[in-house]
Amino acid sequence: MHAVPIEKLIEQFEQLPGIGRKSAERIAFHILDFMSAEQASAMAQTISEAKTKIKFCSVCQNLTEKDPCEICGSEKRDKTTICVVENPKDVSAIEKTNEYHGLYHVLHGALSPMDGISPEDIKISELLMRLNNGIKEVIMATNPTVNGTATAVYISKLIQPMGIRVTRIAHGVPVGGDLEYADEITLIKAIEGRQNM
Repeated sequence: MHAVPIEKLIEQFEQLPGIGRKSAERIAFHILDFMSAEQASAMAQTISEAKTKIKFCSVCQNLTEKDPCEICGSEKRDKTTICVVENPKDVSAIEKTNEYHGLYHVLHGALSPMDGISPEDIKISELLMRLNNGIKEVIMATNPTVNGTATAVYISKLIQPMGIRVTRIAHGVPVGGDLEYADEITLIKAIEGRQNM
């Protein structure tokens, strides 16, 4: 249907999450029709550089250019609290709130027996090795999905015998949301997590 180089380009974009055949074609043709050779080359170079320079922080497993990352290396962070998240995007989301000032640990996934993801496939052992250094609380901020919740429960059972407080972020109705549009699980979690006024 397309010339071989175009088809290869489309196939590469199709591998990205959330990109189907139509979107991949649109992106490929945008690059070919509207980007100069220099812009396309700069984009390819940027991707290559990111893959070469970005690595896991040896402490928190977040993606970073320098090791340890800025958060782990900061003297201003609360070194007694670790917030456990599934992926680096979650760190960015929490940091945008400017409310959390502790450390992080990125698991790079969640337990999923159906997909063959076991505790050895995510960064749980790296988390456990960090817990001897004055950590007082571990906040489980995995996603409120079946896999995220199972991961939080599994990790909490490993940590609790160490005498470290394990908490879970609250789940429920979003601010500005209408109850009539909330699903049953969200409403159950909101009721379970209710607080005194």
